[in-house]
Amino acid sequence: MRRDVAVIGGGLAGLSVALAFADEGFDVALAAPLPASDGRSTALFGRSIAFLERHGLAQAVRERGAPLAVLRIIDDTGRLLRSPPVEFRAAEIGLDAFGINVLNADLNALLTERLRQHPRVTWQESLLQSMESGTDTVSVTLENGVRVQAGLVVGADGRNSPVRTYAGIGIRRWSYPQTAIVLNFGHARPHGDISTEFHRRSGPFTQVPLPGRRSSLVWVERPETAQALRSMSIETLSTMVEERLHSTLGAVSVESGLQAFPLSGAQALRFAAPRIALVGEAAHVFPPIGAQGLNLGMRDAEDIVKAATRHRDDVGGAAMLASYEASRKADVTLRTMGVDLLNRSLLADMLPAQVARSAGLGMLSALSPLRRFAMREGVVPGAGISGLPRSLLGARE
Repeated sequence: MRRDVAVIGGGLAGLSVALAFADEGFDVALAAPLPASDGRSTALFGRSIAFLERHGLAQAVRERGAPLAVLRIIDDTGRLLRSPPVEFRAAEIGLDAFGINVLNADLNALLTERLRQHPRVTWQESLLQSMESGTDTVSVTLENGVRVQAGLVVGADGRNSPVRTYAGIGIRRWSYPQTAIVLNFGHARPHGDISTEFHRRSGPFTQVPLPGRRSSLVWVERPETAQALRSMSIETLSTMVEERLHSTLGAVSVESGLQAFPLSGAQALRFAAPRIALVGEAAHVFPPIGAQGLNLGMRDAEDIVKAATRHRDDVGGAAMLASYEASRKADVTLRTMGVDLLNRSLLADMLPAQVARSAGLGMLSALSPLRRFAMREGVVPGAGISGLPRSLLGARE
């Protein structure tokens, strides 16, 4: 079959980019098995919400997710130099909420339903077998025997991307001496749409609201501690979670389905090669800290479709890919540095690092202009100085 774009990979980033291309009038071949069940949640902010709005999914996501009205940081390191608590309130920058926390399974179901019904999407539930590049197209052969020719192939096939390997794009990887435990839990007291991040010596311990009296949790620990946690009973884990939350949500009931992920990061050395582009974890891998992963993936989707729309005469050509790469490089690099610095500052026992971290959070707590700048920048990259788009402020007005 011949298509304008072939998207390889069916994670949330791949589904998002396939939908974005199809809604802009491009014929899309999506090659991916049906997504596996995923009990994790994702906090979506700013441009991700706007992206969902443009593609008719924002209201459904709001109905299934929980708003994030307050983000709270508490220094729970027990060190001599500790930062004061910091609260970021969406109302302070004219918003009802910074974003929405939604279960990945719910977002997956919404995207899948739209793509199944889309007249411009052909979904092949198959993995990539091989690729062959030509001057104007790339020929993709799938394991089910189907062959697709497209002017652009988008690799959305994860951190070990075969598309990236075929394109000869190198990647820089790094790891942390930590493991993230991810789970959902019920609690006796309402969360009030507040997300609380406890900074502990082992890493962040972050509670994020879900609908009702439920929350998701990202619990970062040393690998040996994480391994021990995985063998504990649900009752023991529930008690430990309540203790680490300082009983702010009352009695806790941890749900089954605990997952563990060694913490690592990666960034592709380039985001494009002739007729090939990378999005999502094929281009950048983040630890589950700071809610950056899928938000960056949706910005990838937004920017690559913008570049293709500007170059409809040659989708996948050199000019289009150069435009896409230029739009993504700074955003990904800056967010990578920010998450890495935050995590390493918690691990550092050196006094200068503790002083710098404490001073930085203290300034955010005390100086409202700096705090508002940080909140705007967190919601929409570049909005710290320019201000939030009126489309985001409109809901509150």
